[in-house]
Amino acid sequence: MDSKDVLLEAFGRVPARVHAVLDGVDEDTLARRPPGGGNSVAWLVWHLTRVQDDHVSDVAGHEQTWTAQRWAQRFALPLADEETGYGFDDDQVGLVRASAELLAGYFDAVHDRTTGYLRTLSDADLDRVVDEDWDPPVTLGVRLVSVVDDDLEHAGQAAFLLGLLQRG
Repeated sequence: MDSKDVLLEAFGRVPARVHAVLDGVDEDTLARRPPGGGNSVAWLVWHLTRVQDDHVSDVAGHEQTWTAQRWAQRFALPLADEETGYGFDDDQVGLVRASAELLAGYFDAVHDRTTGYLRTLSDADLDRVVDEDWDPPVTLGVRLVSVVDDDLEHAGQAAFLLGLLQRG
């Protein structure tokens, strides 16, 4: 197994978790938030997908799926196209409402583009510096591990939150 295969395996674990959270859940439940504020399941899935789309598109050198495939128009959120949810306050989190079908469709489109890109990589590609703003500078390998870690963390948070919401 080479590095590309390890990354494909890691990213390959995300869809089952995302789809398990979205399966059969109505839009109102997806938009509900815990008492006192916080993120909704819809926001968590949208955010993890937006971050993957943003970060992988950047390192791959292509336009984000969000705009290239017109997902921004399909969601019709009152947000700028470049928003990923990073640093959102409670009011902004509340703006993210979407059906399970829409969230799953966008996630699947991003996942397909991500895995297509991963299949093009060699081990040597992973050492390429993609962000000089950090010390040490961030390599492609580190960026991709960061993205999949973030995805799995948010998918787990969404599953936990959904369980709480469905208990009553």
